[in-house]
Amino acid sequence: MNDRRLTPSNARVAHLSLKGSVTGKRFVAGKWARLVSPIADLLSAPQGRRDRQVLMGERFLVLERHAGFGFVQAEKDGYCGYLPLTTLGEDRAATHWVAVPATHLYAGPDIKERDYAMLSQGARLTVATEHAWFFETDTGAFVPRRHLRAVGDWLNDPASVAESYLGTPYLWGGNSRSGIDCSGLVQAALLACGIPCPGDSDLQMARLGRKLSAGSACQRGDLLFWKGHVAMAVDARRMIHANAFSMAVTHEDIAQATARIAAQGDGPVLAVKRP
Repeated sequence: MNDRRLTPSNARVAHLSLKGSVTGKRFVAGKWARLVSPIADLLSAPQGRRDRQVLMGERFLVLERHAGFGFVQAEKDGYCGYLPLTTLGEDRAATHWVAVPATHLYAGPDIKERDYAMLSQGARLTVATEHAWFFETDTGAFVPRRHLRAVGDWLNDPASVAESYLGTPYLWGGNSRSGIDCSGLVQAALLACGIPCPGDSDLQMARLGRKLSAGSACQRGDLLFWKGHVAMAVDARRMIHANAFSMAVTHEDIAQATARIAAQGDGPVLAVKRP
């Protein structure tokens, strides 16, 4: 059975790659676009619930435009869903990405200028002009230079990236500094280090890294998986995760967390994997 999250097909259209495997659809190649909003909810259906959040500059293959929504597939992880058409704009090559947990878009190259949007780590921008302390984007917005890196200039320690989110509120399906969930934190940490990563914890467990043998000591950056949950080790004894128990991104002792999660009925650790 196809996973709807990763299958570019809805009731009306399907991507050309699905010819022969689905019927009764109009097959399309799609057209690339980029997100122009600071953040948007990728929905399970028009007017549906949030599956994930997506960030400015992320690239999407738009398979259908219908009733105010685009049916899209994300370039970064293949996730399919619906975005308001107002959040989608022209496909432009991004030159830089936000390499800190959050930054602001300013009206001018001065910290005293009006700020009109916050961007979360991973957002992508097209830089048009360099100023002394700011980059100017192709839309005329200004971003502090020290908050951006060139696309391809990645960080090198996923656990340090995850720790930069400490205290961020827990948000189901969240992918931003304003709110993030367990798989969103892992994805943000790995993508910031140039490591491809799916969006949800079950997909991460299936696709990321190699499984460690039972009893292996955790190393920094290892991933611990439960049913519906994922955490990242920061050393042999502690982990970091976005969790509904504390409703925030927190450190927690691995043994204590494992016992607590089992006691609340969510089962044992299913796998420990090394990306």
